Amino acid sequence: MNFMIAPGRALMRHAATALLLAGSALLTGCASFYVDTATKEVAAAQYKKVAQPRPVQLTFEFQSAGAPNARATELLRGQVTDQVMASGLFSGIVADGKAPLLNVTVNNLPADTGSAAAKGFVTGLTFGLAGNVVTDYYECKVTYLAPGQTTPVVTTARHAIHTAMGVTSDPPNATKSASVEDAVRSMTRQIVSNALNDLSQQSVLN
Repeated sequence: MNFMIAPGRALMRHAATALLLAGSALLTGCASFYVDTATKEVAAAQYKKVAQPRPVQLTFEFQSAGAPNARATELLRGQVTDQVMASGLFSGIVADGKAPLLNVTVNNLPADTGSAAAKGFVTGLTFGLAGNVVTDYYECKVTYLAPGQTTPVVTTARHAIHTAMGVTSDPPNATKSASVEDAVRSMTRQIVSNALNDLSQQSVLN
């Protein structure tokens, strides 16, 4: 998470992947990362089955406040690709320009954009704990465009990662991660699974 100390609150905020990749010593022994439990992983076995899966072109991008984050994209591309392959919704991933196009984006929204939770982000975390807790919100958008079509099918899912500074006990309704990388990878797996599950319900795949 992209951390910045906020005057008077000693809060730190940054895009999760920035610190993940930078390996900042600032985090050593002083911050804990929690994946919110309001968004749970949907197993591929629970997706609606596709009668005749077709190959698909896949693009993936991780964004920070809507801007491309190339390093995070590279870090997570393999994981997302494997997850799409394991979904059972497609027969394979190809480079054929005639195949349907599947685009997956995960956007890390700034924690200080006002009342983000009130704008549709469901978070189970109870605030008011000792120490400081800051939340980064994430939105996953899956866009599927069939050949010959101009209007794609779009599904979305939302998630959150909480960073705790000086909290003496684990926040409720959140699962502690071993590291910021583990938190980001878990969040990505869970949020993508929800968006893919919603896509599986669409008749366009059959």
